[in-house]
Amino acid sequence: MEYEPILGLEVHVELKTKSKMFCSCSNDSNEHHPNTLICPICLGHPGTLPTINKKAVELVIKVGLAVGSQIPEFSKFDRKNYFYPDLPKGYQISQYDEPLCKGGQLFLYLSDDDKLNQRAIEIERIHLEEDTGKLIHPEDKKSTLIDFNRAGIPLMELVTKPVIHTGKEARLFAQGLQILLKTLRVSEADMEKGQMRCEVNISLKPQEQKELGTKVEVKNLNSFKAVEKAIDFEIKRQTEILEKGEKVIQETRGWDPIKEITYSQRTKEEAQDYRYFPEPDLPPLNVYKLFDFKKLKAELPELPWQTKQNLIQTYNILSQGANILVQDDKALLLFKETVSKLDPEYKKIGTPLINNYLTTDILGIKEKEGLDWEDIKLSSDNFAQLINNLASEKISSRVAKDILLDIIHSNQDVEEIIKTKGLEKIKDESILISTIEEIIKNNPKAIEDYKKGKTNTLQFLVGQTMAKLKGAADPQELGKLIREKITG
Repeated sequence: MEYEPILGLEVHVELKTKSKMFCSCSNDSNEHHPNTLICPICLGHPGTLPTINKKAVELVIKVGLAVGSQIPEFSKFDRKNYFYPDLPKGYQISQYDEPLCKGGQLFLYLSDDDKLNQRAIEIERIHLEEDTGKLIHPEDKKSTLIDFNRAGIPLMELVTKPVIHTGKEARLFAQGLQILLKTLRVSEADMEKGQMRCEVNISLKPQEQKELGTKVEVKNLNSFKAVEKAIDFEIKRQTEILEKGEKVIQETRGWDPIKEITYSQRTKEEAQDYRYFPEPDLPPLNVYKLFDFKKLKAELPELPWQTKQNLIQTYNILSQGANILVQDDKALLLFKETVSKLDPEYKKIGTPLINNYLTTDILGIKEKEGLDWEDIKLSSDNFAQLINNLASEKISSRVAKDILLDIIHSNQDVEEIIKTKGLEKIKDESILISTIEEIIKNNPKAIEDYKKGKTNTLQFLVGQTMAKLKGAADPQELGKLIREKITG
């Protein structure tokens, strides 16, 4: 029997505010001294009263406006009751039936597949709550420590409708959302730091069945890779259970990134288990009285899917290259600045060259050497000068790559490097032919193999000639001249 996976995502995001959600304690994710950013309010001491962080409300509304949510006039906070060591009050202030944002959608705009690119994932709701503390488990496993610095940090929760069907779709949604959050400057959304955490609800049902299957929740997925792999594993696990004629248990499961499997944690709570009721210490919100929505909409920056479309249309680059730039604002800025400084004569041919060298060579070196953008010395002026020399055929692509490696680390003037190292492309055919003759003379075996039909040896001869000329030649021109010389 064929089973259809039905998935919904819950994404928790720590908001970028100066203070916590309901008190004046600092919201500083870089503070590593435990239990220093705390007060009686965020520790839930008796007699304390919370106050609403207006900035946190504004940031959630901005996300809602960006994804086309309905912003209701009335919203309120509720108490979500449960007991856990990292929850100092014994309840969490959250939102239940009247969230700040209802509905909306986010396209899977990061996909290179045009069909998937146009797929919209519907959003159920976006609400605001407070984060919990953090449990720390020492290696001796004899105790558990609690750091309450995180307790009370403004936490946005976005819940999708159960309309996702694959791990890939879920990953693309989460990646696209992260870029949106950074673009709006509502959160750093760093998954490694726990600023963005994903949970997924998964159920399988026979394709012809209308009712959803038994729901399993996988919690605290802290990387995009984990989101996709956990879903793929659960689909496989639940399929095997159903094919045996057994029933899937409704439960909460964790993800083991080492074994790449999910594991049972506890049976799943229902809404009634939390005994929600309106938070008595906080007033209801009328956001249209609190905020100027015309101003909020005007303040929205160019959204990432708009940026991608503009890159494709304005600079004529492919979707894959545009995706890379959309995900890295420093790379995007370098790209735009460099294009603007190109010689007008070479702008048409130079723009795709900039994109190619940036998204492959520069980002490749950055990742391989573990560099931050601050470590990269390359300026847009020097990068543009390199591309101008390449587009005008003053230097070869091989030389351009070598120079790029130098200027990434030193930003030494491109013209100076070309001059001092003698890297300008050799166009004197007599020099090329004399070098080719030397290579042919020193490689009789390769010449013999080529004449026997082993044409791949031509690349070897081109490589030897390029090395002799320090890359200052056109490899295609060399290939043509070598063939002519061998075949006589």
